[in-house]
Formats: sequence, C-alpha cells, structure tokens
Amino acid sequence: MRRLLFATCLVSAAAIGFELLLMRVLSIVQWHHFAWMIISLALLGYGASGTFIALFRTTLERRFEAVFAVSALLFSATLVASYIVGQRVPFNALEIIWDPGQLLMLGLMYLVFFVPFFFAACCIGMALTCQSSAIGKIYFADLLGAGLGALLVLGALFVIPADRAVVALSLAAVAASLLMTNQRLVIVQLLWVLTVSAGIPQSWFSVQASPYKGLSQALEVVDAEVLSESSSPLGLLTVVDSPTVPFRHAPGLSFNASAIPPEQLGVFTDADGLTVITRAAGDAGALHYLADLPVALPYQLLERPEVLVLGGGTGGDAMLGLYHGARRIDVVELNPQMTNLVFHEYADFAGYLYDDPRISVHSKEARGFVARTGRRYDLVHIGLMDSFGASGAGVHALNENYIYTVEALQEYLAHTRSGGFIAISRWIKLPPRDSLKLFATAIEAMRRSGIDDPGRRLALLRTWNTSLLLLKNGAITDDELATIREFTRTRSFDVAYLPGMAASEANRYNKLDEPHLYLGAVKLLGDDARDYIRRYKFHVEPATDDKPYFFHFFRWSTLPEVLALKGRGGESLIEWGYLVLIATLAQALLAGVVLILLPLLNAPRTWPATTGLRFGAYFSLLGIAFLCIEMAFIQKFILFLSHPLYSVAVVLSSFLVFAGLGSAASTGIVERKTKQPIVIAVAAITLLALFYLFLLPAVFERFMGSPDSVRIAISALLIAPLAFCMGMPFPLGLSRVAAVAADFVPWAWGINGFASVVSAVLAIVLAIELGFSAVIVAAVACYVLAALLARSVDSN
Repeated sequence: MRRLLFATCLVSAAAIGFELLLMRVLSIVQWHHFAWMIISLALLGYGASGTFIALFRTTLERRFEAVFAVSALLFSATLVASYIVGQRVPFNALEIIWDPGQLLMLGLMYLVFFVPFFFAACCIGMALTCQSSAIGKIYFADLLGAGLGALLVLGALFVIPADRAVVALSLAAVAASLLMTNQRLVIVQLLWVLTVSAGIPQSWFSVQASPYKGLSQALEVVDAEVLSESSSPLGLLTVVDSPTVPFRHAPGLSFNASAIPPEQLGVFTDADGLTVITRAAGDAGALHYLADLPVALPYQLLERPEVLVLGGGTGGDAMLGLYHGARRIDVVELNPQMTNLVFHEYADFAGYLYDDPRISVHSKEARGFVARTGRRYDLVHIGLMDSFGASGAGVHALNENYIYTVEALQEYLAHTRSGGFIAISRWIKLPPRDSLKLFATAIEAMRRSGIDDPGRRLALLRTWNTSLLLLKNGAITDDELATIREFTRTRSFDVAYLPGMAASEANRYNKLDEPHLYLGAVKLLGDDARDYIRRYKFHVEPATDDKPYFFHFFRWSTLPEVLALKGRGGESLIEWGYLVLIATLAQALLAGVVLILLPLLNAPRTWPATTGLRFGAYFSLLGIAFLCIEMAFIQKFILFLSHPLYSVAVVLSSFLVFAGLGSAASTGIVERKTKQPIVIAVAAITLLALFYLFLLPAVFERFMGSPDSVRIAISALLIAPLAFCMGMPFPLGLSRVAAVAADFVPWAWGINGFASVVSAVLAIVLAIELGFSAVIVAAVACYVLAALLARSVDSN
C-alpha cells in the first residue's frame, strides 16, 4: 500500500505540474494562459479514464500493478510528446473569426494535450477502483501530490526553463512507474529515461511562439537579433536589437513632432507586449520627442509633481517624468527581471536611469503597492501595458485585469493629492470600446467615491492611435482647460471630452466620420447612461473587481450584424478570445460526451433501479460545484497574488491539499457511522463560501501590500477550511457507492469528470457574464442539491 500511495502522489504531482507548465508555455505560444482550457482537458483525461476502467474493469483488476506501471510510463512518454507536438499544431487564434478550420485546430490541440492526462488519471482511477477499502488514503495521496506538485513547479520555473521542467516532470512519472513495476518492464523504463534525458534533440523542446506575435514579426526584419533572454513564471523577456530598421516606439507621437526617438532596444514579454529601452547617454536634446507625446499633457498642468508610475516596465514613463521636471517618481513594476534590465544589464544604454536619486523602483503588484503606501501623489500615471496588435485583435478579452476596475480607480483617486491627476493611456479601437469603457469606469469610480459632478473632473483626448484619459481630484479650472486646448492644438491631437466643450471642438485633426468618443462621453455622463450602455453595440459596462474583464467587449446581440459584414472587415469587430472560450466550451461538451458518457453506456450495470440516476446526478453536481468554486477563487485571487500563474498554483494546490485532508478525514467519519455526514459537510461549505463573499474584499485590501510569502500563507489559510469541507462529499459518496453498488465506482469517477470538464470552462463564461459572486452562489446551490440527493439515497 505504501508503494501505491507514493506512486499515486508522484503521478498526481507530475500531472498538476504539467498543467501549470502548459499554462506558462501557452502564454508564450498564444496570447493567454488558457488556464480554463488546460484544467478542462486535464479533467477530460480523468473522466475518460473512468469510462475506460468501467469498460475493462475485470481485466484491469487482475493486472492492477502492471497496468498502473504501464499507464505511468505512457503518461511520461505522452507528456513529452504532447508538449512537443501540441505547440506545433497550426492553430492561429487571430484567424478563428474568419477561418472555421481554426476550430478544428483548436480541437486538435485540445485532444493532443488530453492524452497524457488520460494515462495519469488511469493510474489514479485504477487505484481508487481496485483498492476501494483505502479510498480515503488514495484520494488524499492524489490531492496531496497535486498540491505539492503545483508549488514545486512554480518554484522550479524561477530557476529552470520550460524545456528542462518538462523533462523533470517526465522523470517523476517514470519514478512512479518504477515503484509499481515488474522486471519485464524495467528495461523499457530505463531506455525511456535515457531517451528523455539525452536522446531527444534540444531544439524539439524549444517554445514555438505564434508567427503573428510581436517578437516573431520583429525578428523577420533584416539584421534584427536577440541580445538576451530571461524567464520566470512572470514572463519570458526577450531583448531585441534592430539596427537596420530601428524601433521607433512612441505611442501617439504627434505628427507635428520636431524630433524622433533615439536608438531603442525592443523588450518583448512572452513574445509580445513590446516596450523599449531608450538610449539616454546624457544628450537631453535626443529626448525632445517626449514633449510631443500625449502623456506629456499632465506635466503641462502640474509643476514639479510627485509621480507614481504603475507598470513601469523598462523606464520610458520614468524618463518622461524626469524630462518634464518631476521631483520624485515611484516606479512600480511586478516583474523584477524587467527592472533588472534597466538597473544592470542595459544600465549604460539607458543612461543609468534608475540610479537617479529622484526615482524609486518597487517590484510589487500595482494595486498592492497603492493599497499599502501612505504617500499621496500629484500624478498617478498608467501607461500602455499591451501591444497595439493584440489589443486590436481582441486577444485580451479573457484576461483578468484589476488595473482598470472601478475599485482600482477609487484607490488611485484616494492616493492623489487635491488638484492632482490620474492619467491613463489606451489604444484606440473603432468603433470605440476601450476608451468608452474606461470613461464609464472612471465615472462610476467617482460616484462611488461620493463625487456627484464627475463631468467637471474628466478630460479625454485622442491621437491617431491612442487615447489619454485624465481624472482630476477636483474640478478642472479654466486655466487648465486653456492649457489642454493649446497643448492639443499645437500637436494636432483631438479633444474628445472637456467640461463644457462644444461638439464642434471634437474631431478636428484625426478625423472620423463622426466624433464617436465625444458623443459617447456625453451620453455616459447623461441621465440615460445606463440605457446607452445597455444599447451600445459593445460591452462597455464599467469593469469591477467582481467582473475584472476590462477587455471583454463582446455582445451576442451584435453578432448577427457583424456576421452580415463578413468579407467587409466585420470580423475584426469581434473579440476572438471570447469566441475561443465558447468554442472550447462546445468542444469540452462534445469531447466529454464522446469520450466519457457514450462509452459508459456499454459498461456493465448491476446496481438497483434508480440508483444510477441518483448517484449520477449527485456526482455531476459535485463536479460542477467543486470546479466552479475553485475556478472562481483562482480568478479572484489573481488580484491578491499578483499574477495568474501564482494564483493557479497557490489556489489550486491549497484546494487540493486541504481537500485531500478532508478526504482523509472522511474515512474516519465513515468508520464512525456519523449520521448524514454529506449534509453536514455541505452545510459547512455553504456557510463558508457565502461568508467569503463578504470577507475576501476586506482581507485583500488589508494585506494586498504584504510580501509574497505572507500573501501566500494568508491565501492558504483562507482556503483551508472551505477546501477541507469540499474534500468530503466525493469520497463519502464514493464509499456509499462502493457499499451498495460497487460497479458504479468507475461510473462515478467518469460522470464527475465529465461535469468537471464542462464546468471548468463554464465557470469562466459565467464569471465574465455574471461575476465571480454569481458563480460561487451557483456552486453552493449545486452542493445543496447534491446533499438533498444524498439524503434521498440514504433514506432508501
């Protein structure tokens, strides 16, 4: 039994580690971490394994240890194969809106990555089925291994690249196979160890970024070369020099500018999201272009301000502040490797920018820093944090972003001195989306802060490709209005909104068919703002911490009109990221039916009448409920833990470890024959989950600025009691099944897996449309229904 528990723990650790590794890799290959897809396809493997075991249970039980060993070895081999092949599937997310064939490529990628999880799940499912007397211990080993694997892989990605991490995970799976093996399999296992360690060309393991990402395109330029590369869970940073066709990165630079940017090095995060390191070798004249950027406007309104730069990146916004005479600049950047480029590796090129005594650099998450600092600023500056191409294609539609929410703007406003400004830049989309949604969010933030005249405190200007929103802590004065008008006139920037402006002032230089931004801003400030938001062709409702999808603009009601414009550019009006989510949901449903439910219909059934229906519904509800709460918490804790991968690793591992402890505790509950244990567990889950809806915002606000170790510990402590209780209903129900209908155990595994496959994606759809709170409430309702079913089964 001890060998089995260790082997189960290793397989589970490798499986969850591979999930996290795929999220990191897909962030580079595509434009998103695809956490929901990876979790869904992993669960598809677990569900399909239950079906497989149900069909061949008798044969598998007779050869349990050999089947476990072979499955673990196949898991190791297919893990490597899917990592190599999956990246090379010709899926281009940018084409999904006009090429239906990309849906097939998405499905192929889904199935390729599914295979290793199927073999991993066969190991665990076989253990649960063939050793039913130790279900609690095996389930605990499974969840404990998964939790530890998540934390180990997250730590490993700070010191080793993805290609080495995949080898380590493969070897862990081989170790599990060796623990359960017989002599005839040893030679094959050792040959595979040699192959994966030294026999596969290193180039096969290299991450293949989409050819449409910024880095891939930049390297197509003559003489462009990669100068350096550094990787961590926070991102892959690639520094590129392009001497023949130099970088000229100055978003929104006036066509009237008298100077162009000096030499620049491009810095790409996960092969996209271009920022630059600008040469500043003491020649102030080379930086004159900084006066003709739209973000220079706040410095025309403030004298020697104290500035907070959020998302400082490679120092461009700090350089802007120094050029305009800021007396103090706090730069906040999440990724320390990014600031290290300016501090050390390219310090001479950047003119030792971050050594300037007026600049303080903080490697922290923006919201956390703002929440904990006691300082107030004259200017809070949020520059462009995404690329123009990615923004225009709608690739960030699924990205959780807590920088642009109502609560975030309230926090920034609270840390702005009286008379100070918040300045936020966005790329221009037409018809307007980003800029209007940000304007609506700013209005809502001011009103929640007790400001009843937001229109007197807002200004919005437009360049040929960017917009700049100014929020003032106080009414904008007549002198400031005159300064803004003069600034925009001399640089040919368009005023999109100013207090009291006439419609004729808009749309003068970079002309559109209508002054869209001005008309939208006026409507958003009017009495019928809610009706305007409801009727607008894109989703421009203010983003909140409960629905932090700032880049989600898709409306189903607009889809027929857009499709009617197919071939005339209408496809570009749809955020493909949302369509990928819906396509993945459909594919998860289809794959679950084909690989789990339909094969189950051919499995032998010997249980009493109605038992299958009731237990099937019970395990379906558990699958939906567990995953909905888990996915909602993963998304919600991104704010607290600063990064999606951190949140996935910490939340997932905490849920799994403490749910495992709950599973282990359920064994004692069964042995003591406690009455209605499932009802008691569900009652505790209900109370804790609903209590957390009110508790978490206060906890996040209080501890958001704490060190990483403290926030991780707090996260685990918060999750522990809820996860402990959530770990009980499944093994309690499984023990009940084993006692009255043993043949239903693999069915329960498969049905629960199918529900989990679908709910992993469905939870994100619901979160985008309704918010995290609604997802948690829906999950609680599923738990309550499951408890009622459990009572009805027990009463019979």
